[in-house]
Amino acid sequence: MENYIKEALEIVKAQASVRNMTQDEIISMVKSLALGIKGIGETEGEGEAVVEAGDPRKAIKEKSVTCLECGKSFKIITKKHLASHGLTSAEYKDKYGYKRALPLVCKSLQRERRKKMKEMKLWERRGTKK
Repeated sequence: MENYIKEALEIVKAQASVRNMTQDEIISMVKSLALGIKGIGETEGEGEAVVEAGDPRKAIKEKSVTCLECGKSFKIITKKHLASHGLTSAEYKDKYGYKRALPLVCKSLQRERRKKMKEMKLWERRGTKK
């Protein structure tokens, strides 16, 4: 439990540096955070109990993509991450009903990449090198 209290104290210390807190608020916040951190640590150690993260239509968001196998959020779901679940990109997309051409990238990053490609105009350069 000592490790959880240290983590909670760091969080409360940062919060207290931003706003005034009473002694009771600090104690209460440390207790609740320590219990919360301990609870998170215990659920991570449960092993192979994979809980599906939710609706595939809501997994690709503006700033993140949620892996439907483990529930973690990323900007990009990589082949390496999918391999940790024993899946390829195509298998993952089939399993959750995504189209094969859909990139597993958050919307903002996808838009950024599209904009850069348009600025680079690679299709024009390719035709002039012949």
